[in-house]
Amino acid sequence: MSDYLQSEHEMKKVDDYLQTGYKIKYVYENLSGMFVGFERQNEVIRLQILTADARKYFSAKLQEQTMVQ
Repeated sequence: MSDYLQSEHEMKKVDDYLQTGYKIKYVYENLSGMFVGFERQNEVIRLQILTADARKYFSAKLQEQTMVQ
């Protein structure tokens, strides 16, 4: 899969989780990528984000979430 398509796929997953009521619970980064935990009513889902564009996009979404609270 091309880097562009991978980024689009990862950004769509972030949007899907946020639109279905999940909130960002934690973020962990290492050399394998960024790991994000989304939580909704004691249900936690972990997503791995590999591409730089999707990481930037996620960072903007995280800032939006913290501004709303």
